[in-house]
Amino acid sequence: MPITDFLTDLVNPDLAFLPKALLIAVMSSVVCGVVGCHVVLRGMAFIGDAVAHAVFPGLAVAFVLQGSLVLGGAVAGIMTALLIALFAQHRRVKEDSLIGVFFVAAFALGIVIISQAPGYAGSLQQFLFGSITGIPDRDLYTVGFTGLAILAVVFLLHKELVAVSLDREMARSVGLPVFWLDIALYVLVTLAVVISLQTIGNILVLALLITPPAAARLLTDRLGLMMLLAPLIGGCSALVGLYLSWSYDLPVGGTIVLVATAVFLLAWVFAPRHGLLARRWRDLTARRRPAVAAIK
Repeated sequence: MPITDFLTDLVNPDLAFLPKALLIAVMSSVVCGVVGCHVVLRGMAFIGDAVAHAVFPGLAVAFVLQGSLVLGGAVAGIMTALLIALFAQHRRVKEDSLIGVFFVAAFALGIVIISQAPGYAGSLQQFLFGSITGIPDRDLYTVGFTGLAILAVVFLLHKELVAVSLDREMARSVGLPVFWLDIALYVLVTLAVVISLQTIGNILVLALLITPPAAARLLTDRLGLMMLLAPLIGGCSALVGLYLSWSYDLPVGGTIVLVATAVFLLAWVFAPRHGLLARRWRDLTARRRPAVAAIK
């Protein structure tokens, strides 16, 4: 499909769901790109996957009660994160083990709850793989306001979160509340995951949180620039992914993830300082220098 036809469809009143789908996909990708920078810096990629499991019972309860999926998922995710933080105070069992216990248990609880609802098979598929074309207007506003709140908190706590990411012990020694900053990051990740579930679903949501920041990490050494590039990559991936899925009748979530992955692979190869070609060129140059010196 030519891009002009896609733009025409965006303003077609009979296809009102399409601009809503584009808007919510871009908003989700931008928010996940910003929050994901801190996740990538800490090496906490597993957290995004775990949180996606943790929010599932809240989504299931919200579906059964016909309530807000965003609110239900956020409550469940935050409660699970608080439980992890509470139980982690007992040093006998490490945090990663507790995450494995509670987050998977939360996902299992969600499956049990949703199975009691009539027609749960279709609902389960919607939660797992997303349903971007069926998003009601109220969820669009909820995602917008929640996304702005997440971005505001990230920027307010930017210096503190970076300090904890770089050196936890140093941050603790200078008086930063490391425990509460960890809780804040867990909550931010939870909210970012929840507002993205309708875009690409429970299974693929980790990609929005990790892939754009990982690509940005390859492209720059500056954190500020990384936090600009990551949401830009995520937003563009959402736009191109929706265009391709609409043009070729492909699943929206999967297409967005594949576009973001393609950007990451391009950065892996062609990044100016940390790309594969740049590293090979530096290695080749380093090997040539001793040979040239010997000839002289």
